[in-house]
Amino acid sequence: MAAVLSMPAMAQTTANSITADWTGPYGGVPAWDKVKTSDFPAAFETMMASVKVEFEKVIANPAAPTFDNTMKPLQADTIDNRIMPIWGVYTSNLSNDEVRKLQREWSPKISAFYNELTLDPRYFARVKALYDKRDSLKLDAKQMRLLTRTYDDLVANGAQLDPAQKQELIRIETELSKQFNEFSNKVLADEEKYLTFTSEADLAGLQGDFIATMKSAADERKVQGWVLVNTRSFVQPFLETSTNRDLRRKVFEAFAKRGDNGDANDTNAIIAKIVALRAERAKLLGYPTHAHYRMRDTMAKTPEKAMELMMKVWPAAVARVHQEVADMQAIADAEATAGKGPKITIEPWDYRFYAEKVRKAKYDLDQNEIKPYFQLDKMVAAMFDAAGRLYGFKFTENTGKVPVFQADVRTFEVTRSGKVVGLFYLDTWARTGKRSGAWMTTYKGQDHLNKSEYVLASNNNNFAKGTAGAPTLISVDDASTLFHEFGHALHYLSYNITWPNLGTTPRDFVEYPSQVNENWLLTPYVLQTYARHYQTGAPIPQALVDKIEASKTFNEGFSTVEYLSSAIVDMKMHHRAEPVTDVDAFEKATLAEIGMPREMIMRHRLPHFNHLFSSDSYSAGYYSYLWSETMDADTWAAFEESGNVWDSGTATRFNTTLLSTGNETDRAEAYRAFRGRDPDVNALLRRRGFPVPGEAVGKGN
Repeated sequence: MAAVLSMPAMAQTTANSITADWTGPYGGVPAWDKVKTSDFPAAFETMMASVKVEFEKVIANPAAPTFDNTMKPLQADTIDNRIMPIWGVYTSNLSNDEVRKLQREWSPKISAFYNELTLDPRYFARVKALYDKRDSLKLDAKQMRLLTRTYDDLVANGAQLDPAQKQELIRIETELSKQFNEFSNKVLADEEKYLTFTSEADLAGLQGDFIATMKSAADERKVQGWVLVNTRSFVQPFLETSTNRDLRRKVFEAFAKRGDNGDANDTNAIIAKIVALRAERAKLLGYPTHAHYRMRDTMAKTPEKAMELMMKVWPAAVARVHQEVADMQAIADAEATAGKGPKITIEPWDYRFYAEKVRKAKYDLDQNEIKPYFQLDKMVAAMFDAAGRLYGFKFTENTGKVPVFQADVRTFEVTRSGKVVGLFYLDTWARTGKRSGAWMTTYKGQDHLNKSEYVLASNNNNFAKGTAGAPTLISVDDASTLFHEFGHALHYLSYNITWPNLGTTPRDFVEYPSQVNENWLLTPYVLQTYARHYQTGAPIPQALVDKIEASKTFNEGFSTVEYLSSAIVDMKMHHRAEPVTDVDAFEKATLAEIGMPREMIMRHRLPHFNHLFSSDSYSAGYYSYLWSETMDADTWAAFEESGNVWDSGTATRFNTTLLSTGNETDRAEAYRAFRGRDPDVNALLRRRGFPVPGEAVGKGN
């Protein structure tokens, strides 16, 4: 729904730790050190009362609607812009039983409250009065875009329904909010489970730094032995290196079956409720399917357009997986023939393990040979340096000078051309109560209207913490994740916008700036400067860099199919009028229909697919990573065409045209202004090493 989140804040005289004004540097920062979970209910009550009063001032104004007395005050800052970021950290980074209980109680109430505001007929009447005479209002382009988008959003989200239909819509939205919370909490509960190993034999093949990480996890939980937590940061390195096939299967299945065990944490019934409610809402709002509803305000526009892009890539990706499996099977067969292992057929729990053997055989490259050169702290320094070289940002650590929500969160003051522009929080480690994955968020954004000139941005990762005092070594994939999330932060730190509601970009644009930022990780400058051996300090050898470059399209079949299968299943689930009732059966049938290789699974199976079922955000929208990567690959080609991937002119045009503008200009038009044309999907195929129609085909990896 189009939420009304922008009303002038009321003066706060309460001692509530959450509603208190933000004070201190950067225009005020959250007082994390003073927040008490028990204060949230009173804070929510205060928030809703404040927002309601200020909303009434606007929509009950007896004066005829004008842009200045209607649109402008609905963009002003408000108390909920302080409360909801704090709440978001507690639900995502600091969850516990008390927080989850509050989620169940308050999230539906808050959802219903904002939906009632959005659907108030007086609100729509004022906006419509302006929209109907918009051509005579002498608005500038940004004001016109704000008015037009506000009107379109209200219409799309039920403003023209009759009173009974509006109440039905509020009921659906409120129930969805309940189900989203139940889903995310059940998945988190499954991810908080762990396997305990008590025999050193169970550690066969694992690297020393990872064994130390497992030991630290055991110490944290006060158990004997070594602990493998049921999250990707633990599971993936185990599957890549463990020589115990039975344990690989056990670990794989525990991870793959999160939310799908028929127990108290099973999510299948919740998913069925969610997709049924979404279908009901779409029908009520006049859309054929939930996918049509969600894609109205995207760059792709329609489910068919998104599917068209995905199916251009899917066949080549599947073909590459079959090649990769053949290479792995050949190694397994050779080992069996030589008496070095049993006769096996490659299964999903074998894929990552044997892929590493293929990497070694084809490129004389071992992931464990690379890892000593990728220290987490040095990669953080590298991403800061790259941001400076490209866009003029400078990050200066000031940890300890502002409050943080957890003791090991680091903070950095951000300047640009000598001017302070914000504060960056870096929350690095996996821990109990923190949802899995990696994400970026802003506690406060930039906009000129409210004189909000400082951005408070946060990156949240789930790296496995090693032994105290020892440097944390990460994989190239982990380093890419680090650069990816930082790309989101750079996007918001670059903002130079006036209207807050034009700061939210379409879902299939959101991942674009972050994906572009990944490209600089493996550039010669970054590798030579920051990829240094954690013991000797020696730079990564050029011979090793050459191997990395030669293998850059290695295993692209796996990574593409793993992601794309999730995106296709998402779209097929939501691009239908009749909701799915048997979730597992639907997943299985859809994968069979599209020819999913039996040797692997989706990156996110439906029972734990937080992107889809912890909110509406990525539902019918997981395709957006591929849509964004198409623009990303074409954008990187622009940097390469300049002759210097650090070219300041290209970086400035990219930042000025696409990053700094938020959504104050149409995103497709902005891309064309930067590139001179629409993005070329062939750039994506070339990057992944897949055949490009009309081009000569080289030997595959």
